[in-house]
Amino acid sequence: MTNRFDDIPETALSWHRAGSGAVLATVVQTWGSAPRPVGSQLAISGDGEIAGSVSGGCVEGAVVLEAQEALADGKSRILEFGVSDDSAFAVGLACGGTIRILVEPVGAGLSELLLAELVLARAERVPVAYVVNTESWVRAVARDGHDDRFRGDRSGFEEDGVTFVAIHNPPLRMVVVGAVHIAQALIPMARMTGFDPLLIDPRGAFATEERFPGEDIREDYPDDILPGFGLDARTAVVTLSHDPKIDDPGIEAALVSNVFYVGCLGSTRTHAKRVERLVDRGFSPDQIARIHAPIGLDIGSKSPAEIAVSVMAQIIERLRRG
Repeated sequence: MTNRFDDIPETALSWHRAGSGAVLATVVQTWGSAPRPVGSQLAISGDGEIAGSVSGGCVEGAVVLEAQEALADGKSRILEFGVSDDSAFAVGLACGGTIRILVEPVGAGLSELLLAELVLARAERVPVAYVVNTESWVRAVARDGHDDRFRGDRSGFEEDGVTFVAIHNPPLRMVVVGAVHIAQALIPMARMTGFDPLLIDPRGAFATEERFPGEDIREDYPDDILPGFGLDARTAVVTLSHDPKIDDPGIEAALVSNVFYVGCLGSTRTHAKRVERLVDRGFSPDQIARIHAPIGLDIGSKSPAEIAVSVMAQIIERLRRG
């Protein structure tokens, strides 16, 4: 049970290499109550197969027709559609909107080499921006220079109005150490907000399929799991077991990585003891200061579910606001 990475570029590259032809359609601008956000993509093959969505069904048919024309003439183009109130209602919206869609034939427009570079970066969990000038049609894949966009997952036009930047961030992940009651509430919330969780707890009585149905559960210590997991800037680490033998290895692994969030359950007194242990282990004040403890936003949480809400809110705040 995982949150699959949106594999639209991968699908387009596969269709192109198979010889059927492929077009990538990307939402580049919206006004009003548009059905899909900027950056949403649809892949169309030369055989008329589709994957993904740019409008929830309102304009896909028209985009497919334009895609076939783009394959025939090899030219990229930007389409504009006004979604009527009736069409919007049909896909669950209260009112209409307008969307602009970039249509790029793979090969003649978007080169196979550049698309392959984008696909490889995504596979390696490297945040990249696909940048296209919609006047000159010069394109590039950039790995830096768009920090605000990366942090906010915000694709869109630059101030010049012609340079479109599509952000391709790796999927979000959350490592939860400790299969306790809070974790039973936190993990479903993590999934609902777009995180792919990993649960670690060496205690077999806690880390069970019955308590966490369908989840990725590792009945082991964090220091046996995390070195091969690849902690990175799109990962949050939460420790909940209240047992230093279980929590501390997870905390230490997080502090020597560039995860964007480290949160630890426990009172102020518990955290003071934790800090002493980390100092003894050679961690610096700056490293230790990265820890959110006591964990979660201070909303007066009492129950495990309420604590999970506060933790999830703090993680999202850290992700979006830095």
